[in-house]
Amino acid sequence: MKNLVKEKMLAGERTFGTFFETGSATVAECLGLAGLDYIIIDTEHGPFDPLSALEYIRAAKLYGLTPFARVQEISRPAILKLLDVGAMGLVIPDVRTVREVEKIVEYGKYMPLGKRGVANTAGSGFWFEDYARHGLEHYFAVSNRETMLLPQCETLECLHSLEEIVRVDGIDGIYVGPFDLSAAFGKPAKFDDPEIRDAIAHIQGVCRAAGKFSFIFAADEDTARADFELGYDSVTLGMDATVLTNAFKGLRGSLLG
Repeated sequence: MKNLVKEKMLAGERTFGTFFETGSATVAECLGLAGLDYIIIDTEHGPFDPLSALEYIRAAKLYGLTPFARVQEISRPAILKLLDVGAMGLVIPDVRTVREVEKIVEYGKYMPLGKRGVANTAGSGFWFEDYARHGLEHYFAVSNRETMLLPQCETLECLHSLEEIVRVDGIDGIYVGPFDLSAAFGKPAKFDDPEIRDAIAHIQGVCRAAGKFSFIFAADEDTARADFELGYDSVTLGMDATVLTNAFKGLRGSLLG
């Protein structure tokens, strides 16, 4: 079990992905062939469940694409089931308190960090994969190291508690949801507003100071480039459905006017 996204970022490289919304294993394969580092299978806003996510996780792994997922909510079943089908990183939305983040670790990491339930499921090859064949303590250690937990900073409560949140043992980084965060300020999508710009820069700085990874969503290429320049470790550009649509709209306009 190797989380290639984490490995790259530990080596100082930036990573790049997209949200997965189309619900096609073939699209997941194509995104891997395109050289993306990861997809985020969206069970919060998307129509997916652990069973369908399992199919896309398998397709992603086929071409070296690290499969992440965004959970529906902060609950044991939502977190446990996506890890059990093989998600190697979880984005957890609507985080507000340190206590919620402690619960995320409890549900998402094995002992001694947390209390993740133990079962031989598809995510570990039903314990036939090599890392799962050397005793539970080794299996726990590898799983805890390679599985990333990324609370999503998209509320004012999370923003105000961020310095405490990033110090919670077992949290690997922070994922910024800029649209919801700007709405929380009462300034939806006004990303040029100084208050929003300062908040996004502040989150990256807090993560850097704590030695945690910083992820952010970007709706377009220019924003993605600016986020990397700001120091973010990883940018998730749009979603597969919008990138596909925009690509063909551009081609049609170029060819037909």
